Amino acid sequence: MKIRHTDHRDRIDVPMTPMIDIVFQLLVFFIMSFKIVLPEGDFNIRMPLPANDAPAAPSELPVFNLRMTAGEGGGLEQLSMDSRVFEGEDRFAKLHSYIRGLIDDSGGPGTAEDQEVEINADYDLHYDYVMRAITALSGYLENGQRHQLIEKIRLTPPTESE
Repeated sequence: MKIRHTDHRDRIDVPMTPMIDIVFQLLVFFIMSFKIVLPEGDFNIRMPLPANDAPAAPSELPVFNLRMTAGEGGGLEQLSMDSRVFEGEDRFAKLHSYIRGLIDDSGGPGTAEDQEVEINADYDLHYDYVMRAITALSGYLENGQRHQLIEKIRLTPPTESE
């Protein structure tokens, strides 16, 4: 008796239609769940020039001076603007309310296009406090709409205390 050894293997067909359906369902899911958010950190900030001592362009409005004093360990000890001191845990909210009152922003777009704030922060102050101050000064989101308060913010060069 002769035994035939055949190398005929059964061919397996992989159905491609369900795989393509799954790929399109995933594509539609990710497109539908994609949310566009406003870019963070879009501030018009004039940083100090390191080597150039040329004065900044003069402004018709007086420049608000925000002084941020560092405490022990880099924490914020005092936050003051001109002669007003903001204290407590909600000092940045108080600063924000004060700025809104100064530029007469009653829930609408800001009117301080030419107003400028100069932030004078101590050398040892943590960067987080400076960013919170810039956030309080620059504007806010309300009902998905962005309201601009002060657009021109500049930082003074910090000097290291000895």
